[in-house]
Amino acid sequence: MDATAKDRPARQLYAGIEIGRGPQITRPSREKAEEAVRTLIAYAGDDPQREGLRDTPRRVTSAYDEFFAGYSEDPFEVLSRTFDEVAGYDDIVMLRDIELHSHCEHHMIPFIGKAHIAYFPTDRVVGLSKLARVVEVFARRLQTQETMTAQIAETIDRVLKPKGVAVMIEAVHQCMSIRGVRKPDVATITTQFTGIFKEDPAQQARFMQLATERGRS
Repeated sequence: MDATAKDRPARQLYAGIEIGRGPQITRPSREKAEEAVRTLIAYAGDDPQREGLRDTPRRVTSAYDEFFAGYSEDPFEVLSRTFDEVAGYDDIVMLRDIELHSHCEHHMIPFIGKAHIAYFPTDRVVGLSKLARVVEVFARRLQTQETMTAQIAETIDRVLKPKGVAVMIEAVHQCMSIRGVRKPDVATITTQFTGIFKEDPAQQARFMQLATERGRS
């Protein structure tokens, strides 16, 4: 198949949802970030100079580089390489059970779960791993689950221009499990549909059945 690559804007609003790269801000130095961690350690009630905590600021900032790597990545670039030859295929393409780890923007505490994605191609498709990569880009930012669900759907819709996109995320939020009401293992489910998945109840129901079907071998 012949591949085509197209230039995409770095950051923009689409259907009222901000997609693309993260916000253009001036990031503090690593030294300032490490000092902020020392302040939080002291606020928690411990001594940042204690032997077991001396290297914690360095470790935390390194972990943040990994946790929030999605701010420096462009999901449009992830999907920019598409294939025009679909050999007459005329049905949905679906990825199920994509693991995700993100952080709640309200408490900066992790939420962990799975994403299910489907799109109905028109005249081009994208490598399957790229869909999972889009989930990863948006998950590795401070998020609400609702926003992330919409961002994933709108990005795929904008780049691939399919007949429709469906996204479902189910996740457990530790900000609810280990603090506040302290209700563990409560799953939050969010969905977003465009095109045929939004307009055709049968297609939407089909996606939901495939996404929630369990007991598979």
